[in-house]
Amino acid sequence: MARIFISAAHKSSGKTTLAIGLCAALQSQGLRVQPFKKGPDYIDPMWLGRAAQRPCQNLDFHTMQREEILATYHQSTHGADIAVIEGNKGLYDGLDLDGSNSNAALAKLLHAPVILVIDARGMTRGIAPLILGYQNFDHDIQIAGVILNQLGGHRHEQKLRQVIEHYTQVKVLGAVQHDDELAMVERHLGLVPANEAPHVEKKIRLLANRIHAQTDLAEIIRIARNATPLIPSRDVTSNVTPLKNSVRLGIARDRAFGFYYAGDLAALTVAGAELVFFDTLNDTTLPPMDGLLIGGGFPETHMAELEKNSALRQAIRHAIEHGMPAYAECGGLMYLARRITWNDTSHEMVGVIPADIVMHRKPQGRGYVYLQATGHAPWPIQPLPTDKPVAAHEFHYSSLENLPAQTQFAYDVVRGSGIDGRHDGIVYKNLLASYSHLRHTQQSPWASQFVQFIRSCKQTRPKVNPT
Repeated sequence: MARIFISAAHKSSGKTTLAIGLCAALQSQGLRVQPFKKGPDYIDPMWLGRAAQRPCQNLDFHTMQREEILATYHQSTHGADIAVIEGNKGLYDGLDLDGSNSNAALAKLLHAPVILVIDARGMTRGIAPLILGYQNFDHDIQIAGVILNQLGGHRHEQKLRQVIEHYTQVKVLGAVQHDDELAMVERHLGLVPANEAPHVEKKIRLLANRIHAQTDLAEIIRIARNATPLIPSRDVTSNVTPLKNSVRLGIARDRAFGFYYAGDLAALTVAGAELVFFDTLNDTTLPPMDGLLIGGGFPETHMAELEKNSALRQAIRHAIEHGMPAYAECGGLMYLARRITWNDTSHEMVGVIPADIVMHRKPQGRGYVYLQATGHAPWPIQPLPTDKPVAAHEFHYSSLENLPAQTQFAYDVVRGSGIDGRHDGIVYKNLLASYSHLRHTQQSPWASQFVQFIRSCKQTRPKVNPT
């Protein structure tokens, strides 16, 4: 399987923009491109998936075992011609001193040749020791070439090419000039998601055209096809047969909510859920369903529209108050609270959670978390063995205020911030709402457990179709 790993010397080098353009450029050449993103990320995979026209899969050492990463890679690349794996941060960056969870570690696990993106602004001769250092730091990493980014003109490009050719043996696979048109709009969590950004397809076509014109696509494809053969791992999920006794799971998916892992949606389907999507901004009623899922997103940027759609807010509150199984993460938690206040402006939300959301200028919780189950959750959430905490992640600029003291929580926070630094996962009737984002894995199969709970509730209560 042809594959390349797109990494960078450091964060904010433009690798995501280049990876999106590369996926689209390869796809436009008739190749079936399978994108991957390292780490916990929803926004970059949205763009990569749109560019490749295949769902982007996340590969994350924090929530997945190495064997599971390999299995996910093999399953996802079935029917594809080339895999494009985008790293996060710099090539050797990671939490552990030994680099066991770094981009380099993932590249080694997948035997993937690395293309290093270098933000070359202000650089000339100094680019040589940078490249040589990255090559010599770990000889097991194959740096197959570099793409020079943010160049100041063709004269700048020629100087860099001469330096690299004289001092190194690394190929220059591309030289992308600084261009304001290529800039991706960002806000507090990174790129504006593809489900919100205007003219998404136009932007992707622009990136594809520029990357095609300023990189050696033929050589990149050749490098990818010459990757060291990867021995297939034991398949951990292909023997799972989707259950037929389906339940209908209503999922909020629109401009306000769109943070769902492709693998989690697939796991919900395999567990027997029929996924029914609805729009919190435009739909005034919920579809017929047995359970409710509201993932992360940016309700704060759409809070006026969400407040205006009072009919749907009332329908969601009615469903939860009458016992519908419901799960909400981060943005979903915010939406279910009484109100959101941001920049001295406040708007009413669903109100089923008796607390208020306040937005801040700095993150209130960010990074990997570990959660210990308290036993109060409506359905089993503790992974096996039970003494191990749940591995998850969080990234939120909001906090909860005025939460009643008697609130029950599904988790004690072992590492992270959660709701108050000690707890996360508000439990109310059959609702679980948390700041932490779960990932369906072997150790923490939340999707199948949630669907099983919905199925058990369906057997004892009629289908809810609130109006």
